[in-house]
Amino acid sequence: MYLEIDRTDIRTHRFVDSSSAPLKDGEVRLSIENFALTSNNISYALGGDFLDYWGFFPTEAGWGRLPAMGYGIITESKNDAIPVGGRYFGFFPVGKEHVVHAERTSGGFVDIAPYREKHAMAYRAFDKVSDTPAPDDNAILLLRGLFVTSYLAEDFLFENAMFGAGQIVVSSASSKTAIAFAHRVRARGNTHCIALTSSSNVAFVEMVNLYDEVATYDSLEDLADWAPTVFVDMAGNTDVISRVHNHFGESLMYSCRIGATHWEQNGSLKGIPGPAPTFFFAPSQLAKRGKEWGRDELNSRMNSALADFTTDSQRWMDIQETHGADAVAAAYNELVSGKISPETGHILSF
Repeated sequence: MYLEIDRTDIRTHRFVDSSSAPLKDGEVRLSIENFALTSNNISYALGGDFLDYWGFFPTEAGWGRLPAMGYGIITESKNDAIPVGGRYFGFFPVGKEHVVHAERTSGGFVDIAPYREKHAMAYRAFDKVSDTPAPDDNAILLLRGLFVTSYLAEDFLFENAMFGAGQIVVSSASSKTAIAFAHRVRARGNTHCIALTSSSNVAFVEMVNLYDEVATYDSLEDLADWAPTVFVDMAGNTDVISRVHNHFGESLMYSCRIGATHWEQNGSLKGIPGPAPTFFFAPSQLAKRGKEWGRDELNSRMNSALADFTTDSQRWMDIQETHGADAVAAAYNELVSGKISPETGHILSF
């Protein structure tokens, strides 16, 4: 069984059964143990055609299988290098099982199916993990993917000397991706980080205590507009983007688009003042730093930072484990509608 999304309207989904075809040479079959759903997955759905997230797990034309971070166990193998029984972390379709044309690596294996060649290695690698679930496995499922995006976005801004700015304004500040980004900014230091959030989430954002200042969308024009500023947009709300650009004007040094938590509030950004909003593609920065630092050093830095963030998340994140197609549908619908409580993290399985 798989969750499939209508590529023309992500509010529409269905569940499909898929019979298990015999494996071909080199393939392995994994039973999907569990997976995480966050607003990051909604960004995958919205960018499904533009960034080819729908190309990860092809299905019937017009529909897409949603990628999600998960754990899977090898239940069948026709690959001599990858035995049955191993447990792996990686991107899976939201479903019960997944078949991979696998090539062994030092840390696990990668998907080498011809249709996966154009996808970044970060999206087609499966890492070997302990056969026994660890206490922090659920938090890692929820946070690792979005944390890597946030880590690399903050690193990109730092590498570019913040484009001459001394402060950052972050929209959808209650989202986990924004909180991860703020955690990295706080760890680096020397940058004033301002949260933009809805009035209903102010108390939560203040409790997270990773931003230096909290403002609501209704009050963003009250922010001082003279300081050189970078805008990091996690919301995808074009009205908010336009208002930020108009408010800061020449003081806005860079406008970085990452997420789409407010995806329904979209429209034209033609003619807005300041730098053109630029989409941040994390795999490009990942590949760049991998070449400059070496993959082992890059992984060491990110894993250390992720461990710090995962530990800190215990203060504010409420992990909920649920099972079955109805639970998957309910969690997906909450995320699409934007009605999920910011502290909630969904771990699901069929």
